[in-house]
Amino acid sequence: MASPGFRVILTMNIRSGMQEEFERVWRSVGAAVTDHPANLGHWLMRSTGDEGVYYICSDWVDERRFREFEESWEHGEHRALLHPYRESATITTMHVVGSLLKPAGEVA
Repeated sequence: MASPGFRVILTMNIRSGMQEEFERVWRSVGAAVTDHPANLGHWLMRSTGDEGVYYICSDWVDERRFREFEESWEHGEHRALLHPYRESATITTMHVVGSLLKPAGEVA
């Protein structure tokens, strides 16, 4: 049975006072991720408890294709543009083993 996907969550601590610029740059370079044929989506989220903490989530067809992207020059350029804003970062990778979604049109 094939895996329903592979998810990556990057937790980033952004330097104080640089949050707005970080968000702008993330949006401007996001195509480096979303244009990859194995990428299923890419989200930026800001913590409600700590304004300097961000989560970047991306979904991939499978781990192998994500790892190929991770080693690519496109990813290297993308990462280099975001690096000046971060104080620290951690990455969590996971295999999606199931999902429960509402059918389209049922969301109120």
